[in-house]
Amino acid sequence: MATGHTDPRRRERILDATLDLIADEGIARVSHRRIAARAGVPLGSMTYHFSGMDQLLREAFGRFTDHIVAVFDARLGAAADRDQARTAVADLVHSLSEESQRDLVLTQELYTLAARQPAYRELTHEWMRRSRVHLEKHFDPETARQLDALIEGLTLHRALAREPHGRALTVEAIARVTTTDRGATADRNTPGADADTP
Repeated sequence: MATGHTDPRRRERILDATLDLIADEGIARVSHRRIAARAGVPLGSMTYHFSGMDQLLREAFGRFTDHIVAVFDARLGAAADRDQARTAVADLVHSLSEESQRDLVLTQELYTLAARQPAYRELTHEWMRRSRVHLEKHFDPETARQLDALIEGLTLHRALAREPHGRALTVEAIARVTTTDRGATADRNTPGADADTP
């Protein structure tokens, strides 16, 4: 049986095929045979690389959450101040809701799995923690948590609505959440506060 020595990307192809199958047909349709066929690998590769379906799903969704965190990093990481962070959040909402149906479906599949099986909640907890890293550079932890939830809610509403709301609504929602930011209040009471503080 061929191993990773002769096909070094086989394991990654299996993980990608798992995510593609879930996105296209739902987690209920996932099986070793169907994943192997989609990845173009022998069925025996499944048990060679993974101890079972649970390990495969955990690693596949872990790979997916790494991808989403990288999207957050790309959008939010360059923000130098609070105003730029607000703009980056709006950009993120609109890019997530418009660019990848696959990512949207996989997000909901993971949430459903985590709701039914607590063991998968560690993936979602870590994902949420990591997604707030850049937000907490500009906003207090409570506001960052609210923004994180706002991003997901607005993204889902825009993606599923017949007539998605425009950027003006997104910007207004972000402003409402961040205007009451404790960090912003503290800045107003601090001599030499940044000019970008509302």
